[in-house]
Amino acid sequence: MAPFDEQNPIRTTRGSVAIVNARLVPVASAPIENGTIVVVDGVIQALGAGIEVPDGIAVVDAGGRPVYPGFIEAHGHLGVHEEAEGWAGNDTNEMTDPNGAGLRAIDGINIEDEGFRDALAGGVTSAVIKPGSGNPIGGQTVAIKTWGGRTVDEQVIADAVSVKSALGENPKRVYGDRKQLPSTRLGVAAVIRNAFVEAQNYRAKRDAAAAKGEPFDRDLAKETLVRVLDGELAWDQHTHRADDIATALRLADEFGYRLVINHGTEGAELADVLAERDVPVIFGPLFTTRSKVELRKRAIANLGRLAAAGVRVAITTDHPVVPINFLIHQASLAVKEGLDPVTAIEALTVNPASFLGLRGRVGALEPGLDGDLVIWSGDPLDVNSRAEQVFITGTRVYSWDAAAGAAVVERSARFA
Repeated sequence: MAPFDEQNPIRTTRGSVAIVNARLVPVASAPIENGTIVVVDGVIQALGAGIEVPDGIAVVDAGGRPVYPGFIEAHGHLGVHEEAEGWAGNDTNEMTDPNGAGLRAIDGINIEDEGFRDALAGGVTSAVIKPGSGNPIGGQTVAIKTWGGRTVDEQVIADAVSVKSALGENPKRVYGDRKQLPSTRLGVAAVIRNAFVEAQNYRAKRDAAAAKGEPFDRDLAKETLVRVLDGELAWDQHTHRADDIATALRLADEFGYRLVINHGTEGAELADVLAERDVPVIFGPLFTTRSKVELRKRAIANLGRLAAAGVRVAITTDHPVVPINFLIHQASLAVKEGLDPVTAIEALTVNPASFLGLRGRVGALEPGLDGDLVIWSGDPLDVNSRAEQVFITGTRVYSWDAAAGAAVVERSARFA
């Protein structure tokens, strides 16, 4: 599968490297023992046993260690909710209007947030950054690399992936405290429903004006929602309780958009419905307490139950709720609680790439995909394993110095 360069070109530094003597784990196909993977100009060119390394390419001997695709944080707040910065670095929620469809997460991302370095330590090379869950409609998300640019623009994989929306306690608390709409679950659903009706009307008027060659006043919020209605953007629905998941399904039926459940704490109670409708779930975060009413049924084992029912799943740290380098540890603990180990790795790679529209760039080791590779010291699901070397688009950006007991995070000459 070739990368969709025309729409989403590689913007990080393109490197060339061959990793030899590796146990390659492509995820989307069977592991390859004593394999070689070749990345040329940022893109995977070939992989397999007995692959010839082109002249002039740097060679890294994996020493028999496993090589996986870089992991994907499918739902995080890197850079928009900075660590150790308090209010000054928290741009997650613009909680001044219930409809934030015109907002874009990319405008609040600071790539100097320490969380990006933590991501590399956990083998996470891609992240879908989302606004928070304080509004019924939070804003537009963006998929980025976790390293390699002077600005966030140089780390973008896809400028627009989805629109974040929230049901449940958060928006009703925020606006209920102000005695304004929405202060109930009824009100939250009404805000979303009204916004989509207005977007439908906007699309009809826009198309009529275009057919007549007449001018038309743009509305950025309505334009974004039209992209959701047209299937171009997914609808990332923050929801925990089963009744809120039912509301999410009801609204998706009404407007026909592509629904992705985020969090899905009680999703196992509707696992058969979600599987039948092929509604994926980005599950988690897993390392949290039952901090509010809608988390009373929180259980790590629910992820395994969802997957066993046939639901396509991903895992989120919801960084900084859980540190992003613990993404793989969440998967490990989910395996302990019943999740199939193969599915656990798919939940960090090919699954989120597929249902968030990034499969043409990331999520597996395949010719044509980005050269985002991680050499692990052992099975990444083993808590004793660590990411030893991380490559983004063929450029080494992170390595673990065992002798010094410290990590080395590298910027290429272009970004020095």
